[in-house]
Amino acid sequence: MIEQEVLDPGIDADDDDFDVSEEADALLPEHRYLDREVSWLSFNQRVLELAEDPNLPVLERANFLAIFASNLDEFFMVRVAGLKRRIVTGLAVPTNVGRSAADVLSDISAEAHRLQLRHAEAWTSAVKPALADAGIQVVAWDTLGEDDRERMHDYFHSRVFPVLMPLAVDPAHPFPYISGLSLNLAIRIRNARTGRQEFARLKVPPMLPRFVELEPQDGVVRYLPLEDLISNHLDDLFPGMEVLDHHAFRLTRNEDVVIEEDETENLIQALEAELLRRRFGPPIRLEITDDMDELTLDLLLKELDITAQEVYRLPGPLDLRGLFDLARIDRPDLHYKPHLPTTPVAFQPGDNNERADIFASIRKGDVLVHHPYESFATSVQAFLEQAAKDPHVLAIKQTLYRTSGDSPIVQALIDAAEAGKQVLALVEIKARFDEANNILWARKLEKAGVHVVYGLVGLKTHCKLALVIREENGVLRSYSHVGTGNYNPKTSRIYEDFGLFTVDDQVGRDLTRLFNELSGYAIEKKFKRLLVAPLHLRKGLLRLIDKERHNAQEGKPARVRIKVNSMVDEQIIDALYRASQAGVTVEVWVRGICSLKPGVPGMSENITVRSILGRYLEHSRIFAFDNDGDPHVYIGSADMMHRNLDRRVEALVRVVDPAHVKELSSLFDLAMSDKTSSWHLGADGEWVRHSTDAEGKLLVDMQDRSMSAVQRRRRARAVR
Repeated sequence: MIEQEVLDPGIDADDDDFDVSEEADALLPEHRYLDREVSWLSFNQRVLELAEDPNLPVLERANFLAIFASNLDEFFMVRVAGLKRRIVTGLAVPTNVGRSAADVLSDISAEAHRLQLRHAEAWTSAVKPALADAGIQVVAWDTLGEDDRERMHDYFHSRVFPVLMPLAVDPAHPFPYISGLSLNLAIRIRNARTGRQEFARLKVPPMLPRFVELEPQDGVVRYLPLEDLISNHLDDLFPGMEVLDHHAFRLTRNEDVVIEEDETENLIQALEAELLRRRFGPPIRLEITDDMDELTLDLLLKELDITAQEVYRLPGPLDLRGLFDLARIDRPDLHYKPHLPTTPVAFQPGDNNERADIFASIRKGDVLVHHPYESFATSVQAFLEQAAKDPHVLAIKQTLYRTSGDSPIVQALIDAAEAGKQVLALVEIKARFDEANNILWARKLEKAGVHVVYGLVGLKTHCKLALVIREENGVLRSYSHVGTGNYNPKTSRIYEDFGLFTVDDQVGRDLTRLFNELSGYAIEKKFKRLLVAPLHLRKGLLRLIDKERHNAQEGKPARVRIKVNSMVDEQIIDALYRASQAGVTVEVWVRGICSLKPGVPGMSENITVRSILGRYLEHSRIFAFDNDGDPHVYIGSADMMHRNLDRRVEALVRVVDPAHVKELSSLFDLAMSDKTSSWHLGADGEWVRHSTDAEGKLLVDMQDRSMSAVQRRRRARAVR
């Protein structure tokens, strides 16, 4: 049994009084943060740089182009929309860089224009030709021979024409509603009888394949964009009319959901109403092809009530999210080499090759699993499935932020409830863009007898927690899982995350209290092995950072290591600045947004910031403090953002097994090494990619190295 003092994170009962002197704050310059929105665009530029990298398999490059497009859509639908909503409604616009919202929006527009043009160029001049060299061509209608055109004509009339809905605009037909993110054709036609020019809108059906496969030619697979096929059959849609011109366009709408929870009696009904309203949010971006004439553009600007600054004139094709379809082409030679996740060593079958007893394995000691290198199915999923079937299990409690209704996780909870166990599912129905899906399977859980709760008013429940109560020899034992990622089998294959399994009584008591408070009214209590937001997590981290600062001032070795998706919170950043000023080595490993300026003399010269992007999405959060030789290391769900620390229920758990602490430390060593491929952040906010050494050799791919490390551990176990 580990001593209680080791488990205690050192946050005293009076930590509400923790503060930093005004004198310490005075040592920090005024303009010490990078703009978060521009930093996000820099993150998406790093995604784009992967698409531009000729060393990557070409279908993976196409996939990164699609990811860039999808990311940018969400950025406009949420972040840009949120800024504009605040301006329109007169709300204060939070900015930590001392500039007006109008200036921020102007910078966003300029940078987004630049990136979208670079994105289009990457497709036209780099990825598309590379695909052609590999035997996959995306062709234009004008290049097709007569046989191909005849086959496509038949395909159009049998598979496309019946679902098209051309909408005229004239005195009897008002300008139609344009749905967000839909791809459309703006068509100008002339009535042959009257000579009058008219306008029509045609939506490209989203349920059809975006790239239509043609007959192979000389071993080359060929595809025709759907909008190109439709554009060359417009005469069939407007018989008796002369088609004068046509151009593609695409609209992005505000899809940010805003609910005043304290003013509604039924959260689900309010959310459903808000989701309906979201479909009709105001326009915030209009993408058009670069050949669109001014007459058509003026009509769109007028009817959509959008400004010229919000227009993005781009070379076609628009909406490169369609490349997700091409990226799934079955060409193993053009993809990353396949990786099969291994079963975590602790959960591997015994000599008789029977399935491992998950509970027996956890009783032997804490188990740390690393997805997707280690299997989600044979760890987290197996844990819950065994709990559902085990007659000794009395109760299961779990948070669910993003998953799917057909998920084996959801099915395990249903099976447990139907078997007569007490089952509590805390479902976060406000998880952005998963709201409707979450409502559906929350109701499915309720029908099966699961106790479904929706968290606390005003807070999203983002923590990743599962608690199983099992009776053993007349005593109740708590088996806990605290993770950094969602309980989602699908994303677990592409998201990098950690999860900790433990039978430690203190963690069990912490989770029991936390679940009781989540299904009750408030998060008030402090915990022993957990740090929990919104009340205590930021304070706990600030105290741990400040302890490193004091250690450095006393001449002791001091270091802070933080891995997050986003680093935005000013209090955390200022604490890291003060630690750096005292001589603390600070290493920040961030996937996305970073408002911290590293390497500024007198402020942050001891801070290093790295970013790693690759085949897997780096999603885990790690917080490590040297603590004068007694490392304190946490993993959990929280990013360093206001929403995570102030408006969400988040949880970090302390990792105490020395082997696990060493594993996490070694991962940081690899990520921060100059021999590892990564992006380095400069004091000016520029991210510079370091992927080759001075001799032009590729640097270490951290994710490939992590795969190898997991496989070595499995082989070592097999030898024993």
